Amino acid sequence: MELQANPQLLWFIGIYAVIMIGLGIYMSKKVSNSTDFILAGKSLGPFVLMGTLLATWTGSGSISGGETSVAYSFGIIPSLMLMIPTLIGILTLYIAAPKIRAFGKYTISGILEEKYGVSARNLASVIVLLAYVGIVSYQMKGFGFILNLTTGMSVELGTIIAAVLIIFLAMIGGLKSVSQTDALSGFLMVGGLVITVPMIFAIAGGWDSIVENVPDSHLTATGGLTNIQLIGYLLPSLFLLLGDQNMYQRLASSKGDASSRKAQIGWLLIMLIISPAISLIAFASRSLFPDIDPGMALMATTLAMPIAIGGVLLAAAAAFIITTGNSYLLSAATNMTYDIYGKYINRHASDEKQLGMTKVFIVILGAFSYLLISFFPTVLEVQMYAYTVYGAGITPAILAVFFWKRVNAIGGISSMVVGVVTTLVWEIILGKPFELNSVVISVPAAFIVLIVVTLATQKETKHNS
Repeated sequence: MELQANPQLLWFIGIYAVIMIGLGIYMSKKVSNSTDFILAGKSLGPFVLMGTLLATWTGSGSISGGETSVAYSFGIIPSLMLMIPTLIGILTLYIAAPKIRAFGKYTISGILEEKYGVSARNLASVIVLLAYVGIVSYQMKGFGFILNLTTGMSVELGTIIAAVLIIFLAMIGGLKSVSQTDALSGFLMVGGLVITVPMIFAIAGGWDSIVENVPDSHLTATGGLTNIQLIGYLLPSLFLLLGDQNMYQRLASSKGDASSRKAQIGWLLIMLIISPAISLIAFASRSLFPDIDPGMALMATTLAMPIAIGGVLLAAAAAFIITTGNSYLLSAATNMTYDIYGKYINRHASDEKQLGMTKVFIVILGAFSYLLISFFPTVLEVQMYAYTVYGAGITPAILAVFFWKRVNAIGGISSMVVGVVTTLVWEIILGKPFELNSVVISVPAAFIVLIVVTLATQKETKHNS
C-alpha cells in the first residue's frame, strides 16, 4: 500500500490545538504561586492525576520509538515485552509514592541533596538538563515528521508549530494547566487506539494475511535479537521511569495518598490496554507498509483508515507528543529555577520572583531545544541514550533514598558519576560494542558501585570510631 499524505487531517490537529490552548489559558487563571505552577497546588484528584501520568509517560517514546519501532523492526513478542518494564516501574512507584509526597520537594535534585549533599544536587541538575532538553527537542522534531507524513506539511513548519505549542502550554499555567491537557490527551489516545486496532487489522486482511507479509523472525520470541540485546531494549524505559522527575512531581501534586494510589492503579490498568494496542497496530503496519521508517509505523496507519478515525488517532498522537514535550520542559525549567537560580544567583528570591523565573527558563530552554534540533540534527543520536544517562546516573541513587536506609553520600554520588561516565564511554568512546545498548553495562555498574562503596565506607567509619 502506498502512502499518500492527506491535508484534510490538518483540521484534526487544528481543533486539538485550539482546545489545548483554550484549556491552558483557562487553567492559568487559577495559578497564584509556585506550588500551583509546579505541583498544581497539590490538588490533583485521581482522574486527572491518572491522565497526566499516562500522557507524560506514553509520549513519542511509544508512538515513534518503543513499542512502535520494536514491533515494526523485530516483531510482536519483543514489542509486547516492553510493557513489562513499565508495569514493574509503576508498581515500584506505587510503593514509594507516600515517601515521595512526604519529601515535598520540587525536583529530584532536592531529594538527592537532602540525602547525599550539595554535590549530588548539582550533578543531578546537570543530568536532568542534559536529558530533558534533548527529550523536548526530540518531541518537536517528531511532531514535525508526523505532520509531514500525514498532511504533507514541511518538517520545518511542523517543528516550529510543535515548539510554539510546547513552550506556550508549559509557560501559561505550569502543571496546573499541563495536567488538564495531559488528562484530555491521555483519554483521547486510549479511545483512538481502541478504535484503530480492529480497523487496521481489517484493512490489512486479518491476522493470517499480516503474518504472511512479515519476516519469519517477527513471530519469534526475540525477533532475531540475542537475549542480551533484547534486555538492552527493555531496561532503559524501566530505569527512566523509576527515576523520572516528571513522575515524582506528579505524585507529589496529588490531593493525598488515596488519590495517588487510585491514579496509579488506573494508570497501570490503562497501560495494559495502550501498550499492546500500539504493538498490534505497528505490527499490522509492517504488513501494509514494509518500506517506511520504523518510527512512522503507527502514524502511517492514519492514512489507511477513514479520515474521521485516522484524524482522531493523529490528534491523539500529536497530543501525547506535545504533552510529553511541555512536561519535560516544565520539569527542566523547575531545575533551573530551584537548583541553579535559587541556590547560586538569588538565594532570597520571593515566590513571585521564582514563579516568574520558571516561566523565563521555560522560554529559554524551549528555544534552545528548538535551535538544537534545527541546526544540529545529529544530536538526535546523542539524545537516544540520554534516557540511559538519566536512568543510570539518577535512578539507582534515588531508589536507594527510599528503599535503603544505610546508603550514604559517598555511595550515592559515586553511583551517579559511574552511571553517567560508563554510559558516555560505552556509547561515544567505544562506539557501542557488540551492538549492545549501554544500559546493560552502566546500570549494573551504578548499582554495584552504590552498594560496594556504601558498605566499604561504612566499615571504614566504624573502624575509625
